[in-house]
Amino acid sequence: MADTIVHRGPDDDGFLDLPQLGLANRRLSIVGLADGKQPIANEDQSIWCVFNGEFFEYPEVKQRLEAKGHRFRTSTDTELIPHLWEEYGEGLVDHLEGQFAFCVYDTRRNVAFLARDRFGICPLYWTVRRHDGTTYLLFASEIRALLASGMVPAEPDLRGINHVFTFFAVPGPTTCFRGVNLLPPGHCLRVKVGTNPGDAVEERTYWELDFPDRGHEEDPPEQEAVAEYERYFVRSVERRLRADVPVVAYLSGGVDSSVVVAVASKVLGRPIPTFTVAVRSKGFDESPEAALVARHVGTKSVVADYADAEVRDTYPALIAAAEFPVVDTSAAALLRLAGSVRRHGYKVALTGEGSDEFLAGYPWFKTHRALSALEVVPGVRVGNLLRSALLRVTGQPRFPMHLLREAQDYVGGHNGWLDVYGMMSLSKLRFYNDDLRRDLVQQTPYAELGLNREKMLRWHPFHRSILLGARIMLAGHLLASKGDRVAMWESVELRPPFLDEDLVAYTNRLHPRWKLRRFRDKYILRKMAEKWIPRSIARRPKKMFRAPLDSFHLTGPDRPKWIDQVLSPESLRKTGYFDVEAVQRYRAAVPNMWRTLKKTSIEMGLAAVTATQLWHHLFISGDLADLPAQVPSSKFQVPSSERGSLATAR
Repeated sequence: MADTIVHRGPDDDGFLDLPQLGLANRRLSIVGLADGKQPIANEDQSIWCVFNGEFFEYPEVKQRLEAKGHRFRTSTDTELIPHLWEEYGEGLVDHLEGQFAFCVYDTRRNVAFLARDRFGICPLYWTVRRHDGTTYLLFASEIRALLASGMVPAEPDLRGINHVFTFFAVPGPTTCFRGVNLLPPGHCLRVKVGTNPGDAVEERTYWELDFPDRGHEEDPPEQEAVAEYERYFVRSVERRLRADVPVVAYLSGGVDSSVVVAVASKVLGRPIPTFTVAVRSKGFDESPEAALVARHVGTKSVVADYADAEVRDTYPALIAAAEFPVVDTSAAALLRLAGSVRRHGYKVALTGEGSDEFLAGYPWFKTHRALSALEVVPGVRVGNLLRSALLRVTGQPRFPMHLLREAQDYVGGHNGWLDVYGMMSLSKLRFYNDDLRRDLVQQTPYAELGLNREKMLRWHPFHRSILLGARIMLAGHLLASKGDRVAMWESVELRPPFLDEDLVAYTNRLHPRWKLRRFRDKYILRKMAEKWIPRSIARRPKKMFRAPLDSFHLTGPDRPKWIDQVLSPESLRKTGYFDVEAVQRYRAAVPNMWRTLKKTSIEMGLAAVTATQLWHHLFISGDLADLPAQVPSSKFQVPSSERGSLATAR
């Protein structure tokens, strides 16, 4: 299991073999280089842990614990876990800030406790299996490690595939693998080892996003609000520069990454090294803006080129890294960018993720605000009528409006995210085969997200949309297929300063006008950024970081043969997910279509079909294309005499 995720920790490994528990760790050495080998125990070795991530307030928490009499033997932040467990038990998560997935095992109580960070930066997958009369809990940072156990067959879960065709993402707890769960952000597992399997595993929420009740939001004077936001942000960057190795930063030329670079350079007292990806396609390249910021800060950015050929050539590695179908073609660019960071000898990078979700940076927030102005008659959803009319005018499939109303009810009313996800959901009607269309189109995946609707209804409607983006897009896509999974594939750890617990808590307390003022997005950030970066960048309109969706479907002799192979009628019939005739028809039609909303919707669907077929080949069957499969061929056998749990992290 550990061997399959060596890319997550090529620097070291460590193992613990107890009668009822096994732990394994792959280490990417960043803090405590000389003495951070895991698993790590307390003084009498009664408590053990494995850990993936970073605790950014390690020195302060360690000092408080030492004042209580705890003795530390290492200089690594991992050692906080066993000592905090001694002090607080399961309440240790309330004393940890940062990005993390960990397991702590108490040998005296025979209890294992697993937790994932509040925003979902670090992944944690788990499953319960019966093998030779014994029940096992297995967990890992990646699904491939579970498959390598020999106890978890690689079988598709259609609910997970339906999430891809609904959300662009797999936010969990459902995954694309049957019986494999993704622990949601802010959740933990308590495992009583050696007891009745039905009572052994208890999952609970230890933290969830919160906002003030509507009418109770903070609305301070502008100078005060901006200064307070800046204070939290600078402190967040300072925390994330803590490391025993050099830290670099991604730079796109947008306000988010640019202000991270500027503040980090000020904190360090020197320009921070930066890395930029240039999507070499008309209308997509932001490298000139990134170069402007680099000159302003005084750094020289390393630029990784990325064009249609790289999209197609890199996609198999992207799907292998993400372990689910990735619709966003630009995610492969982040894989190349992480590779560039590693080739230049670095393994920690700051990023700008999280700003758009918590400060309403996406264009659909503005569209929703405009449509909401029409909702003046109680009980009459004018926006829904306009959406239905738009589908008819643009020649889109007729989506059952009762499903939209169900989704609206689950999330406490309509918001801009539902418009985006509704466009993606049109692909189900176009491309699902008859069986999937019958079984899955009528399902509402929003019901599986575990949203606290009662609490959400007390919030301002704007804040409900903030929550939805954080729960789905941020955790299920940006922090996965554009974050941890692609970066750790190249042995690089990403640190997003916008996802600092204190910073987000302050932002959430503020009235929505500090996030979206009329039609000016990220208002408070842009006001702060004017102090740090060129005004043209601070005020630059949001530009989605993306790559051409039609990269898979261009004609020409240079197209990799795997595309035609996974989309062949034979391969489509083997997987059984999609309507063969529809895929072939739309694939032939797209190159000759005008750039319209309908074409964009079809391209999104074809990208999802291609990614799903490729995922199926890599992880499920291995027989759709001439590409190496990810299906494990483990010879590992669990001895029948063993009783208890197997576990691995990183």
